[in-house]
Amino acid sequence: MHKHRPSNKPMSRRELLATCGNGFGSVALMGLLGSLPFGNKLMATPSLVSDPRVPHFVPKARSIIFLYMDGGISQVDSFDPKPRLAKENGQSPYDKFEVETTQFNNIGKILKSPWDFKQYGESGMWVSDLFPHIATCVDDIAMIRSMTSEFPEHTNANYFLHTGSGIQGRPSMGAWVTYGLGSENQNLPGYVVLDGGLTPPGGLDNFKNGFLPATYQASVLQPKEIPLANVIPNESQEAQLAKMKYLNRLDNNLLNKIGQPDQVEAAINNYELAYKMQSSVPELSNFKDESKITKQLYGLESDDPHCRHYGAQCLLARRLVERGVRFIELTCPNTGHDRWDQHSNLKKGHEDNAHAVDQPIAGLLKDLKARGLLEDTLVVFAGEFGRTPFAQGKDGRDHNPSAFSIWLAGAGIAAGTVYGRTDEYGYKVIEDKTSFHDLHATMLHLLGMDHERLTYRFSGRDIRLTDVHGRVIKGVLS
Repeated sequence: MHKHRPSNKPMSRRELLATCGNGFGSVALMGLLGSLPFGNKLMATPSLVSDPRVPHFVPKARSIIFLYMDGGISQVDSFDPKPRLAKENGQSPYDKFEVETTQFNNIGKILKSPWDFKQYGESGMWVSDLFPHIATCVDDIAMIRSMTSEFPEHTNANYFLHTGSGIQGRPSMGAWVTYGLGSENQNLPGYVVLDGGLTPPGGLDNFKNGFLPATYQASVLQPKEIPLANVIPNESQEAQLAKMKYLNRLDNNLLNKIGQPDQVEAAINNYELAYKMQSSVPELSNFKDESKITKQLYGLESDDPHCRHYGAQCLLARRLVERGVRFIELTCPNTGHDRWDQHSNLKKGHEDNAHAVDQPIAGLLKDLKARGLLEDTLVVFAGEFGRTPFAQGKDGRDHNPSAFSIWLAGAGIAAGTVYGRTDEYGYKVIEDKTSFHDLHATMLHLLGMDHERLTYRFSGRDIRLTDVHGRVIKGVLS
């Protein structure tokens, strides 16, 4: 006996399939499975589950690639040169400025950068010798030297970077993007994290859906021949279809009894997507059709195995963009150091990390540009905070949330721009201070979404990625 359903309540697609007779649910399932591009390389059309949604205004970007520099890369050793550090190297910072408490509070002397800075491109942007390949792309980059965080500790800072909140349990920016815009490919997730080998402090909650429906959480892939466990079927298509039909009947019976809870809806969506990924994911990760020149560009023939690994991530990110995936995040490779978190041995740690990511990132930017994809792809390079201009101990740098550099490239970005300024030591922001709320607002703006209007009702109020903060950083927009 069906429960009485109010006549004024809209009927969902699932309820329609559950209550209609004449095998209509099976017809819909066969239509879904029959549209799969088995054995070919055609891009799939949008699905009923995750149709692209109309943005608030005309977007500049269709997709985002987020290059996550886990651990906190040093701004004064990468993109924000400070000659005064060299002049006062070895002197006490207490004699020069007010020193705030740091994470470990092991305050050493002022520490000059071990790397030289040079100007590159028509823009004359300064980049250190850490990044000789990215330096060749500066005329496609907008550098923000005035980013700040509210948290000096990795876990909370990571949550703040990814979710706009320093506490666990909020939706990640990738989840918000796919919630707001849907997906352009019915055979792949809208939000993908490419696992470089290191799980950041805070764990997978950095990439979760929070209180949004589970459909919007990240799918984690690895940059290898089989990027996802159990994606290769071990039984016939006929056997799988029979199981799918049976699951469909069970799910619809359950929905008819209990209504339409997000957990069950998400589970059904994930079953469908998992089936479709069996055809799309192996093709996605097969680089046989990529030219030797392309593979060299990404560093896939490098002597450094970490460079090859990150190069595969970057190439996979480009292939995901080509297939309409909305949000792709790359995590750092394991080079044998604690990410970019060099509390000691700064020179060796930063050099190894930079060597692993520099060529692949530059290759990604150049390849996207050559294929016309950079025009509607936003690339973001950021860590959770920066480092101190003085040493921790003798040869490390502690956390500094008060000033650090990030950069953006691609869709809607004012290429060759430097925005914001820090003091003579790179310690504090003195001009055009920005926060991750502002970064999130800018990313959503380039995707055609007003961050104040992208909300979800939870716990009795409308919640958004930027909370009650955030402004679009217009100085980096074209």
